[in-house]
Amino acid sequence: MSVLSKRWKSLWKMMPHLEFICKWTNDLERFSDNVCKTLLSHKAPVLQSLHVEIDSFDDPNMGTIGIMIGIAFGHHVRELVLHVCSAKTSFTFPRSLYNCETLETLVLSGLVRVHVPFPVCLKSLKTLHLHRVKYEDEESVVNLLSGCSSLENLLVNRFVFDDLKTFTIAVPSLQRLTLIDVNNDEDEDDDEDDDKDEMSSIYLINAPCLKYLRIKGFNKLGSILFENTPELVRANIDIKDEYNITNMSSVYKSASSSVFASNGVVYIPKDGVPKGN
Repeated sequence: MSVLSKRWKSLWKMMPHLEFICKWTNDLERFSDNVCKTLLSHKAPVLQSLHVEIDSFDDPNMGTIGIMIGIAFGHHVRELVLHVCSAKTSFTFPRSLYNCETLETLVLSGLVRVHVPFPVCLKSLKTLHLHRVKYEDEESVVNLLSGCSSLENLLVNRFVFDDLKTFTIAVPSLQRLTLIDVNNDEDEDDDEDDDKDEMSSIYLINAPCLKYLRIKGFNKLGSILFENTPELVRANIDIKDEYNITNMSSVYKSASSSVFASNGVVYIPKDGVPKGN
């Protein structure tokens, strides 16, 4: 047993995939310290993936979590999945860590605040998932996406705590885009349309290489304006009421093919004639 234990102590230090989970604890500091020690002991030349999930009753220790991620970046991490949820406050992703040459996949979820007051440099990032995170302002979205020069796959899942009026996606390399917007309450009365207009978001999308689009919204998604999508070949639109469908006609106005999809899948073949499923 002792021989096996000694061998394991050496083997785990070379593991390319690491996952740390902290579930509703009052001792977040101890957890963070243990993760940092583990990462500092890691010997693999490249850390393929790091998954960190933190659900805590304490306020997230911003400095400790930032150090944890910084150590992973020092190991040339390729994939980072970070979920943070606290009963008290949100966690601001460290601005200094928005610059990494090796990161290819970044998944942020939970009470993670995206505050990016300046352009970033994530030149190897190909996949970005933003699950119900909090955005500091509209400029943070622009600065984050503008620094992802190789981004191909983007998923944006927005929720009621997100109050951005305009969400701009301008990514020349983007090929797949998924928008999930549940910002509006389905139980609101129809006579409150003016108030709902104030809540609805406007999506401005410029993605000349976009091929696959998925949109899912509840009650009232708002407006989506495409400036440049000549390569779009498939759109999957899942929305719930007629108001949304009417508004969605703006999706394809600037596309190379004049196509309208309502509650289903539309394929856009090379001849430009839409075929619905």
